[in-house]
Amino acid sequence: MNLQQMRYVFEVARRGLNVSEAALALHTSQPGVSRQIRVLEEEVGVDIFIRQGKRLTGITAPGREILKIAERMLHDVDNLRGVGQEYSNEASGSLSIATTHTQARYVLPRVIQQFMQRYPAVRVSLHQGNPAQVCEYVLTGEADIAIATEAIGEHPELIMLPCYQWNRCVIAPTRHPILKALPLTLEEIARHPVITYDFAFSGRSQINQAFAARGLVPNVVLTAIDADIIKTYVALGLGVGIMAAMAYDEKVDRGLRAVDAAHLFESATTRLGVLKNAYLRGYAYAFIELFAPHLTRRAVAAALAGDEGNDPGL
Repeated sequence: MNLQQMRYVFEVARRGLNVSEAALALHTSQPGVSRQIRVLEEEVGVDIFIRQGKRLTGITAPGREILKIAERMLHDVDNLRGVGQEYSNEASGSLSIATTHTQARYVLPRVIQQFMQRYPAVRVSLHQGNPAQVCEYVLTGEADIAIATEAIGEHPELIMLPCYQWNRCVIAPTRHPILKALPLTLEEIARHPVITYDFAFSGRSQINQAFAARGLVPNVVLTAIDADIIKTYVALGLGVGIMAAMAYDEKVDRGLRAVDAAHLFESATTRLGVLKNAYLRGYAYAFIELFAPHLTRRAVAAALAGDEGNDPGL
């Protein structure tokens, strides 16, 4: 058996048992992938995949264990490459970040600008998605770092590092009556159509819980995956918006006004996630510290090593 065979079975599983897609991703032929999987199964003495004719329909119990081992082996190989790259060229390479629209649009630009000025030879790529997708990018190796709110904690394979806390605001057109209802209450918000985040965002559950605790059901007429969409439809007069306060800019969002809602909803924590035991290049540690200054290289390395008593909390 060899690493290439491990890579084949892992990629097939990752591609939903689609051998054609796996072959395309691996830049090889479908028959070649199928043949090598069969060779590996013969060597280990068990079937990894369940088959109906030539089609793969599932993963066997021993196959699931083999896939876990394959994932660890491939991850260790990536770590070995990282060590070599670190010492052969410390200031060049690539850094892939998976994050949500709000982080990418309102928080990361300044951080990435500073990072690229410090490391001009490092290629930075951004993958955007909802929190679950953001985590998946890191779990599958497509990204080095995940930045999202709350959902990272749902994946035991990821080290979860708290970065900062944020609150929400309610936005409305300039002359909307809700802007005069001070102090703002949940009862007042519930009187109006509401536009807020999609259920895929964990922060949405905090909004629902706040209303439910008061026996209220908000009239959510539209949901979106990013704050810019929320602001667009609020500006059209379709409802009041509930969104991250960081996404509102009085100078940019003309025609809209915001009311602080920190007293109505539980604050949210943005977290950074990396794979347990991942090997991070030196510039990755630098990026993390630029994003969250309290997450020093020493603190992050201790968390990756699983050292107890080294919680880099807020």
